[in-house]
Amino acid sequence: MSEPLRRRLRDLGIGIGRFDVGPNNAITDVAGVLVGHHTLRRGTGRRKVGSGPVRTGVTAILPNAGKIFTDRYIAGHFVLNGAGEVSGLTQLAEWGLLETPILLTNTLSVGVASQGAIAWMLDKHPTIGVEHDVIIPLVGECDDSFLNDIGGSHVKVEHVRAALDAARGGAVAEGCVGGGTGMVSFDLKGGIGTSSRVLPEELGGYTLGILVMTNVGRIEDLRVDGIPVGRELGPAFIHAAKRPNLYGSIIVVMATDAPLATSQINRICKRTALGIGRAGSYAAHGSGEIILGFSTANVVPRGRVQRVRRFDILADWAIDPLYQAAIECTEEAIANALCAAVPTDGVDGRVVQALPLDRLVDIWNRYWRDCPPSPDAG
Repeated sequence: MSEPLRRRLRDLGIGIGRFDVGPNNAITDVAGVLVGHHTLRRGTGRRKVGSGPVRTGVTAILPNAGKIFTDRYIAGHFVLNGAGEVSGLTQLAEWGLLETPILLTNTLSVGVASQGAIAWMLDKHPTIGVEHDVIIPLVGECDDSFLNDIGGSHVKVEHVRAALDAARGGAVAEGCVGGGTGMVSFDLKGGIGTSSRVLPEELGGYTLGILVMTNVGRIEDLRVDGIPVGRELGPAFIHAAKRPNLYGSIIVVMATDAPLATSQINRICKRTALGIGRAGSYAAHGSGEIILGFSTANVVPRGRVQRVRRFDILADWAIDPLYQAAIECTEEAIANALCAAVPTDGVDGRVVQALPLDRLVDIWNRYWRDCPPSPDAG
């Protein structure tokens, strides 16, 4: 039986959580947030370092429609397990400000991704390092070496520029694209996934979006909205999909238009880790779960324009719905990455299967038939 057309989780009739999604169910539902990809895929057969096979790429998130250098945003982060890297994170943690695009790529391409972002920003802002401070771009990584010739330095500056130039609003390509091209998640083909939530007006009406590059987990732990999908797929499927001695990592980017301080963004970023856990990750010793977050509500202009600045900040007691939205979005973004990804071959003839959508739907329907929600369920 052939694999059905790849579709997002909600296109399969499966929804997660209580809040409505935005028009694109993507991080781009937060006004001004753009996403672009550049995908590198060529070659088959045995690994030959420097030649391939190549299964990698770059994903770019542009806050503030690319004006982030001059009009910075309040930002924060959370590290659940730190066996990974986001370059530039030290400065973000110190200042609580986002002033560059965010790039996602493979582990050994962090340096060139940073170089590419610098070159792209210098083209637009030649006063960087002359009249203004230097910049330290934010670049997150996951290890795609199971499928990709990661030591071959295949990501180049021009590929980073291409991802940044391709950044657009609207629907976001998911699965085996950009930085997600070679990623494996829950022993299935993973990659890029995204989701959004829009709070009802009585809770503020704010939009929150999540984008993940997921490369984490074991298939036996995979859950979709609490259903143990990985166990249900069966031991034979699990055995065929295993990556020996590799657990992987995940990078999460959270955006919202709710007016927040850095401390509040940090706290929302912590809750996205609960969404990772709901999907089935236990944050293994060798994994990296690193979350970045920013709010578009307040702009911090570059330069000494005002000695005192005033910002709108949401009351702490009003943040709870955003916590819940962040958890829902993260879990669904991971599921969307798995649903969108296709079976992928890579180095040394390795093949990673995609989540079988027909079986996912069958498992889902069976669980709901056997365990229907209570009449009081929201």
